[in-house]
Amino acid sequence: MLIRLQKILADAGVASRRGSEELISQGRVSVDGNQITELGSKFDPENSIVEVDGEVIGQTKSKTYLAFYKPKGVLSTMTDPDNRPNLGDFFDDRKERLFHVGRLDKDSEGLILLTNDGNLTHRATHPSYGLVKKYLVEVEGEFTKADSDALLKGVILEDGMARALSVSIVREIGPKHYWIEISIHEGRFHIVRRMFEFFEISVLRLIRTDFGPISIGETKEGRWRVLNSGELEKLFTVLKLS
Repeated sequence: MLIRLQKILADAGVASRRGSEELISQGRVSVDGNQITELGSKFDPENSIVEVDGEVIGQTKSKTYLAFYKPKGVLSTMTDPDNRPNLGDFFDDRKERLFHVGRLDKDSEGLILLTNDGNLTHRATHPSYGLVKKYLVEVEGEFTKADSDALLKGVILEDGMARALSVSIVREIGPKHYWIEISIHEGRFHIVRRMFEFFEISVLRLIRTDFGPISIGETKEGRWRVLNSGELEKLFTVLKLS
């Protein structure tokens, strides 16, 4: 059976579908000794020798799906050339090659998924599937019903419109000091922080609690758990993988 090369790489856990396309475009992939740079190329993974940077890859038969509570100060990368804290530090003992599904900025914390399933990663991060992300945000500043309504209607940021799907105050700590729950379907850089900064409200802490149908639950900071069958079924359904 002929399969697109980027899918072969993704299924082998080399990188996400998008990352695999970049590897091919960079000329780092060869099949049966021939360098491949054309993204539409198809091969039979069972009868072809695929190499990345001269290293033969094998097909990943078993898939891994993990929910991790990323602590604040940790980069959403599996390695870092400057040896800064990163996701890879927490998974050194895992034999499979994992990659993260989406990102959380360094100063944010909470749920991030890790897997060796490139197809799932591609769909979960593609805008067309619009997975809802839910956050708990500690803010300081006057936050009114008018501000909440404006977030639901949409605010204009420097890179376009940003709109919340839901907004609610879950706890008032003190004057102009709140915990707010907000859900969005976008993944633009610092999008939640910038939405509050639009109203000159400071974000003190930002925690992602849900990614699509997956919730952080009782997972502690710096710890991970394997997604259960019910969670995977819901995730596959949302991403149209089942």
